[in-house]
Amino acid sequence: MDCKINTLIHEYIYNDILSVADAELPWEKMKNKTILLTGAAGFIGYYLTMAMLIRNDLYGDNIKVLALVRNGEKAKKRFGDALNRSDITLLVQDVCSEIKTEEKADYVIHAASQASAYFFENDPVGTIDANLTGTYKVLEYAKACGAVTLFVSSLKIYGALHTGKMKIEETDIGYIDHTSYKNCYAQGKRASETLCASFHKQYGLSIKIARPSYIYGPSSLNDDRVWAQFIANIVRNQSILLKSAGAPYRSFCYVTDTATALLKILLDGKDIYPYNISAEHSNVTIRNFAKAAVEAFPERNLSLSFANKEDEKEPEISYINATPEILDSTRLNELGWTAKVDLTDGIRRAVKIVELQNS
Repeated sequence: MDCKINTLIHEYIYNDILSVADAELPWEKMKNKTILLTGAAGFIGYYLTMAMLIRNDLYGDNIKVLALVRNGEKAKKRFGDALNRSDITLLVQDVCSEIKTEEKADYVIHAASQASAYFFENDPVGTIDANLTGTYKVLEYAKACGAVTLFVSSLKIYGALHTGKMKIEETDIGYIDHTSYKNCYAQGKRASETLCASFHKQYGLSIKIARPSYIYGPSSLNDDRVWAQFIANIVRNQSILLKSAGAPYRSFCYVTDTATALLKILLDGKDIYPYNISAEHSNVTIRNFAKAAVEAFPERNLSLSFANKEDEKEPEISYINATPEILDSTRLNELGWTAKVDLTDGIRRAVKIVELQNS
């Protein structure tokens, strides 16, 4: 008898993931199906994997997860005794190699990528390769299985936009300097979308494309992404000091909302019809994310301050010089998805979980 997920992880983490497992989705389409998920031990991959296992516990959906990971030791630590269950199989390999399993998947979610600026600077080849070669290998596997596939792209494919609009729509396309290694991630995602379109055209493969905004949630204390540093500050009971005005205006979306959006696109989305994922109530500047983090825990008496006096003044948001990274999610909303977690609630959830994981 498989151990239930609620006995393997802390109640608070379980309840966070339960919100994905209980989301209003066409789960009946996944009953008795096998899902290959690349990047299964990653930030979003972990939530997706565990949500499917919880579905099996609560509703007998009999979903089988083929969890592809690059780092076996990290995955074993992350999933723990859940790996002893019969409904999950760990595949330890590089996504850029031929996928080594005899099992055929009904659905494929390709979420493996190096999304951190650290990798863009220190491993640009590996970063672009996970998208170019990795996506090709995943699509070859999906073609052999006839699997419905979801490619997890990124808002970074839009590049630098100067549309004069307040939001970025899926039909917008901006400038990316393809000769700069710094664009290894953005250009790799952009090329991978073309690869998806090519497999769809040539082989008739059903492929959906998702473009998430900035995903935030419980992450490592050493995560170098700016939102993760703010959460780490709160966990360590440190006031936040900004070394700039924190002016960039961005779409943020909590990890559980992003997970439900990805599943909605996989199950109900149109082929080769990209969907932005963003939460309207979580469109904020970097400084206002930091401010929200401090204000979410008034009992800690933390503050937000600025290293430079001139940065204290609230910056004006301009749509003339450059279109901010605010995604229009009308397409996704029309599918019936809406974000449930506002910024304050998301920050509180993330802090509490990170504290549990580091206690």
